Amino acid sequence: MKSTLLAAAIACGLASTGALAAAAPSGIDLKGIDKAVQPGDDFNEYANGTWIKSAQIPADRASTGVFLVVFQKAEKRNADLIKAAGEGNPAAGTNQRLIADYYKAYMDEAAIEKAGLKPLQPALDKIAAIKDKKDLSTALGAQLRADVDPINATHLDTEHLLGLFVAQGLEDPSKNVPYLLQGGLGMPNRDYYLKTDKDMVEARTKYAAYVQAILAAAGDKGAAAEAKAIVALETKIAQAQESIVDSEDVHKANNPWPRTAFATKAPGIDWDAYFTAAGLNDQPTFVVWQPNTVTQFGALVSSEPLDTWKAWLRFHTINENASGLIGKKFDDLAFDFYSKTLTGTPKQRDRWKRGVGRVNGDLGDAVGQIYVKQYFPASSRAEVQDMVKNILKAFDDRVGQLEWMTPATREKAKAKIATIKVGVGYPDTWRDYSKLEIKPDDAVGNHIRAELAEYAHQKAKLGKPVDRDEWWMTPQTVNAVNLPLQNALNFPAAILEAPFFDPKADPASNYGSIGAVIGHEISHSFDNLGAEFDAQGRLANWWTEADQKHFKEAGQRLVEQFNAYEALPGLHVNGQQTLGENIADVSGLTIAYAAYKNSLGGKPAPVIDGLTGDQRFFLAFAQSWREKTRDAALRQQIVGDVHAPGTFRAQTVRNLDPWYDAFQPKPGQKLYLDPKQRVKIW
Repeated sequence: MKSTLLAAAIACGLASTGALAAAAPSGIDLKGIDKAVQPGDDFNEYANGTWIKSAQIPADRASTGVFLVVFQKAEKRNADLIKAAGEGNPAAGTNQRLIADYYKAYMDEAAIEKAGLKPLQPALDKIAAIKDKKDLSTALGAQLRADVDPINATHLDTEHLLGLFVAQGLEDPSKNVPYLLQGGLGMPNRDYYLKTDKDMVEARTKYAAYVQAILAAAGDKGAAAEAKAIVALETKIAQAQESIVDSEDVHKANNPWPRTAFATKAPGIDWDAYFTAAGLNDQPTFVVWQPNTVTQFGALVSSEPLDTWKAWLRFHTINENASGLIGKKFDDLAFDFYSKTLTGTPKQRDRWKRGVGRVNGDLGDAVGQIYVKQYFPASSRAEVQDMVKNILKAFDDRVGQLEWMTPATREKAKAKIATIKVGVGYPDTWRDYSKLEIKPDDAVGNHIRAELAEYAHQKAKLGKPVDRDEWWMTPQTVNAVNLPLQNALNFPAAILEAPFFDPKADPASNYGSIGAVIGHEISHSFDNLGAEFDAQGRLANWWTEADQKHFKEAGQRLVEQFNAYEALPGLHVNGQQTLGENIADVSGLTIAYAAYKNSLGGKPAPVIDGLTGDQRFFLAFAQSWREKTRDAALRQQIVGDVHAPGTFRAQTVRNLDPWYDAFQPKPGQKLYLDPKQRVKIW
């Protein structure tokens, strides 16, 4: 049950209390501005300083910020839809029936308490019956799930030893192939096991106590010894894992292994037993994302005592369900470690909120179909589609004007822009849940069966042609995503709401907020990862040597810019780890600005609330990044996330020449960059 901040294309972690004053006619929160701060010293503090001083992080949240306005709106709508789903006694197998029964089972705390570990007993009995390494290999294969996503950084790791990702081939985009990625940890990532600073050492100590407490609560007499062995094993797993930076390098990930070669490339696991149990014994080839890690995992399966692996499997089987599914003592323990310790959050979220999250997680499209019918008008979809077209055109125009780019590379870049698939609001086809068994009195079983259904759905795509219209987010998700392998973008309905998007708002604020989000996602097709893929989503070098050198040098300057930001005393942003998101921010803001200027049709922007159009544009961008985060959660984000904190993303403006014209920062001020130092990538 690994708790991580939401790795979103726009933000990491959702806010949850009133954080945005009513916008003025300009669309800007004028009261949130701190005019005592010079824009050239700290644009985030200037745009948001007064708000920051008064904002309170809710007790049940790790952070607060402008995202709460949109998230809470979506959460309340989702809750209303879910609670109303059972009205009129809908027929068995319908989306409404599935939603109603799932939510009812999760909200029946008395039944969950009474059942305790019983729903998990068959799985725990299988673990107890493991008698040799072949049985262990079978158990490890049986736990494989489609719960990782290396491209979008939403799931970089899994609690299972390995995770499955299904997408088109890196070099052959005609069909879907299976990717295997590293996993095996109960804490957010390898740094929690390997770093030696006091905060990480303290986290490890508390994790060991947590593992012991979970096993003791499950009735294990030797919980202390088991916990010690589990943490020691996970430390070895962490040592075998690749870093986030290395895992982001797609060239290091392109390792096709024939299924028959696993026995020699990663001895120690009975791979025939593993793949048979995983239902993948018919797959001829797998792309192994971290090959050295998988080889070392095989060695660990061989070298570590069988009883240690059995204890590890037992703990994770319980831990995956500890939050809200198997009784209060487990729920409290999980909250205390994953929320209080790792993110500094003092209060558990209300049960109904967690239930809404669970339903959306396991029956997302079922809720989504109802959501868009009620809350996303066709007019909003059309308006955002027009904005996307404008921003794509601005990107295309900008590529045509880049002085550093040679004609050969420019032609390829324009071809890629022309083939980007953009999904706005919701998918055109929906997931079919009619065969999924959901019971009104089986919370654990519902979740397990939903996970298996998702795994089966992903496996069914293997070897099939790629659906470039497929969505990887539900419409009710406050997020957006770029899919490099599909050369596609998804903008869910739930984020297309004020203050990100307001059809009544001034264009400057819309382009500075949702326009920058759209630009950000488009730019991901051309960041340090996306630029490795061509118009068909194939891993291919379409750059001339000189152009690639220029691109990488500009990226390195951005790495150094973000390396200088200090989030907590002694803890700096990792500019290389966050490079893709930072490139997308700089480029996305650049093309959103160009699109905004184009939208004016050559006419000057009006002055509203004493602000010029350009000032409103940049303030809207910075105010969309306002946030306040607990130190523990901020540390977790810096260590394990590919997104820099919003505090620093708001400073992206320092790379754009029009910002200097709008706010007149002076040389010597903290954000001021000489024109030659400003990072211009696209």
